[in-house]
Amino acid sequence: MAIIEVVKFDGPGDVFAWKYPNEELGTWTQLIVNESQEAILFKGGRALDSFLAGRHTLSTANIPFLQEIVNLPFGGRSPFTAEVWYVNKLHALDVKWGTATPLQLQDPKYQIIVSVRSFGQFGLQIEDARKFLLKLIGTIPLFDKDAMIRHFRGVLMMNIKELISSYLVFKKISILEINAYMSEISKHVEERIQPIFAEFGIRILNFFIDSINIPDDDPATVRLKEALAKRAEMDILGYTYQQERTFDTLEGAAKNEGSGSANVMGAGIGLGMGFGIGGAMGNQVSGLAGQMNVGGGYNKACPRCQTMNRQDAQFCLSCGHNYAAAPSAEEVACSNCGKTFPVGAKFCLHCGDPNNACEKCGADNPEGATQCAKCGQAIGGVACRQCGTKVSDPAAKFCPNCGTSMALKCGNCQHEVKPGQKFCLECGTKLIE
Repeated sequence: MAIIEVVKFDGPGDVFAWKYPNEELGTWTQLIVNESQEAILFKGGRALDSFLAGRHTLSTANIPFLQEIVNLPFGGRSPFTAEVWYVNKLHALDVKWGTATPLQLQDPKYQIIVSVRSFGQFGLQIEDARKFLLKLIGTIPLFDKDAMIRHFRGVLMMNIKELISSYLVFKKISILEINAYMSEISKHVEERIQPIFAEFGIRILNFFIDSINIPDDDPATVRLKEALAKRAEMDILGYTYQQERTFDTLEGAAKNEGSGSANVMGAGIGLGMGFGIGGAMGNQVSGLAGQMNVGGGYNKACPRCQTMNRQDAQFCLSCGHNYAAAPSAEEVACSNCGKTFPVGAKFCLHCGDPNNACEKCGADNPEGATQCAKCGQAIGGVACRQCGTKVSDPAAKFCPNCGTSMALKCGNCQHEVKPGQKFCLECGTKLIE
């Protein structure tokens, strides 16, 4: 044994606790403790004292307990048996973790079972060296980063699995969207495991989840990604799944000319997409064809059924309406843009102008008009010549307010005329408004 023994530890940074191998020490032993280290002296299984950074001489002056347990028969330098433990109190920020096996979870948005993996890293520091040694070390000579992960893997995995599952299930978040919540999940995991590590004298500095992902070879994940990619393609091109199935059906029937479905389809198209192929069947086929209005100039609305047709179409591919024919009695001309729209509509289908319909002929008139431009009928009612009350019913014979007769007479022949007439139907005299 050397006259003056020097005890120090210059090991790697991933070692959290290290025991000096020689237990035969002397009262003049020089104990060197580096910065970010703390040394603790054990005797008989008891932690006697701790030493911070600096050079320390083991003697009864700074270790009063030795006076009771060490005899001094060797001129002031008596050998004694004791253990010296070094505890590394550096900030270790690269402790990595990961799920050993994927988690089996049900995606709440798409209702499929997915296998979820997660990994990341966290930082820690030994805050209470005495508590750390007494609760974790035992009789092993070295405690490093791998031993730390082995001891706390169960605590980490339990909380990580629980929090990831709760975010998926209770917050209705798809596994494909959960990466946007990794910072929030990391904070919750850190708050959950901090008290557990504190019981062993360890402080958690930062906890990070680097990734929450699904194995690329998982069959359910592959199908889900393909479906989402297909939906994105449809959104970009501007058609739906039903329209795509319509395209496929019509294309397949056209290619298979000898099949019965091709003959029926051809007959339906030849007879006007529904006129003569059977009402229900024809309407269904025409409705499917009417949905195929994506691109190719399908921007001409039918005034009868509102199906979009090509600009050069002479007939509607859905209902057979003749664009060249004059507007039917079921349509009126817009007073603003001149285009036709169905009778009873509140607004023009082309320009959005409100339908100010005449009560007599149904023609559309400009907003604020008091007389129909087509038949001359008063719009908004006829004012009573006695009290001025507006009488909206053209068939009313008396004013509902004062009882005055609403009948008018020609000033020339005294023949009864109706409100809004410009000329007497009997003698042709121009009536004064």
